[in-house]
Amino acid sequence: MPRRKRARPTLEDIARGIGVHVSTISRALNPASTHPVSAELTEKIARVSKRLGYRPNAAAVMLKTNRSRTIGVVVPDITDPVFPPIIRGIEDSLARHDHIAILGNTDSDPERQRQLVETMRARGVDGLVVGSVLRHDPEFSRVAADIPVVTVSRRTDNARFSSVVHDEDDGLARIFTHLQSLGHRRIAAIAGPQTLSTGYNRYSSYVRHAEKLGGTSPLLVSFARSFNEAEGERCAEELLSSRQQFTAIVCANDRLAVGAIAALRSQGIQCPRDISVTGFNDMAFAERLSPALTTVRVQHYRAGAEAAELMIDLIEKRTTRPRHLVLPVDLIARDSSSAAREGSLPPAISNKTRKHAS
Repeated sequence: MPRRKRARPTLEDIARGIGVHVSTISRALNPASTHPVSAELTEKIARVSKRLGYRPNAAAVMLKTNRSRTIGVVVPDITDPVFPPIIRGIEDSLARHDHIAILGNTDSDPERQRQLVETMRARGVDGLVVGSVLRHDPEFSRVAADIPVVTVSRRTDNARFSSVVHDEDDGLARIFTHLQSLGHRRIAAIAGPQTLSTGYNRYSSYVRHAEKLGGTSPLLVSFARSFNEAEGERCAEELLSSRQQFTAIVCANDRLAVGAIAALRSQGIQCPRDISVTGFNDMAFAERLSPALTTVRVQHYRAGAEAAELMIDLIEKRTTRPRHLVLPVDLIARDSSSAAREGSLPPAISNKTRKHAS
């Protein structure tokens, strides 16, 4: 004879076991209740609930409170080393408030982002933490209307959305100070996509600090279409083909720097002996690359945790105005940067570059 499935414990079961009204149980198990129960009774109720194996019915809670305690998290590329620690920070922070995350990956496709957001909204998420928005993203603003939104690592021009980003300008200032101390005056750049706040802000900071340095004129920049290694290689090859002399390349993120170093190596150009290369983000294993990458360290986990806390504040109505956090950064000097060689690019490398470009 098949075993009968054990009935799921209810609030009534707990109430009968303790001898109080079911409403008392409900108030004791709801931290947001405006009619709290005594600490002694609350502890007893929690003990009995645990013994009986009681779990709140999520669907019933949602019907009663109009909240799912679920947050949609949307990122452009889960395989990008930047995002896993951000996601972990979001999840850990949400868990402290008894919320969970539902993750979606856009592959940097605006249409896929729209579909994900609409699907998450249909499933009743209480808010969205988004790391995939463009600087100017009216379609996202449309589908995310009337729901709490916090952007993380990126910002959009919609003033309604809160954000957590890093101090891009201070990061570039630290890179330029470091390279200048090593004797570099001709500093090229591989900029990120200008449709993204990270690409735009880091490029703008590069221009400002390069002009302040005075040695990089005219500016030598190649613009990447995305933040990956293949684009880093392409852009480095474009810089080499320009026939302009430079002794360092400032890259808008670490993956671009990895591609740039590979492109230099393929041309017989050594990093950092011939050309120094720097990144931005200090992604996982940056110190294990060859050469170990000089980069700007950002606080990925903290960014995720802070974004989740902003979201909880918005949901709980602790704040009604958007807030924008800018987290500090640090320069991590490693082996990919060294003293500039005399006379900018060595003639041998200049000749090799010209031959390659022809």
